[in-house]
Amino acid sequence: MLGAFAVGKTSLVRQYVDSIFSDKYLTTVGVKIDSKPVKLGRTEVNLILWDLQGENAFRETRLSYLRGASGHIIVADGTRPTTLDAALEIAAGVRDLHPGVARVLLLNKADLVREWTVPKAAAEDLAAQGWNVLRTSAKSGEGVEQAFLALTRMMLEGS
Repeated sequence: MLGAFAVGKTSLVRQYVDSIFSDKYLTTVGVKIDSKPVKLGRTEVNLILWDLQGENAFRETRLSYLRGASGHIIVADGTRPTTLDAALEIAAGVRDLHPGVARVLLLNKADLVREWTVPKAAAEDLAAQGWNVLRTSAKSGEGVEQAFLALTRMMLEGS
């Protein structure tokens, strides 16, 4: 899980793993690791989820946390367009480190319809460039399961 500060990375993991959402904001310090067994068809995998502290500059992320990763979920906050810029910067750094590794871009906080400011065209442009872009809400659970399953499928397919 990669993305700028306060985009909802930890909340997405908690929603996916434990079906829990909390309005209390707690900053992740370093990394928090969770796991969840997933079954896709006849294939069973155990996802190990590394929730890295929010970074506004990729170069500050400890690259050792990313070694050996099979996939990356990069998160932006749909109510703060600057976090999409940060997510794309992080993605460029990850691509340089792990070319060809599966990745999904989540535009989180879809439940905040009135505050949403990331233009629909931005997501469409990214999708046209080959990104798997999904809208999620850690609060309502919208798109969360689908996002993790999409990444799992991509990792199993080797794309």
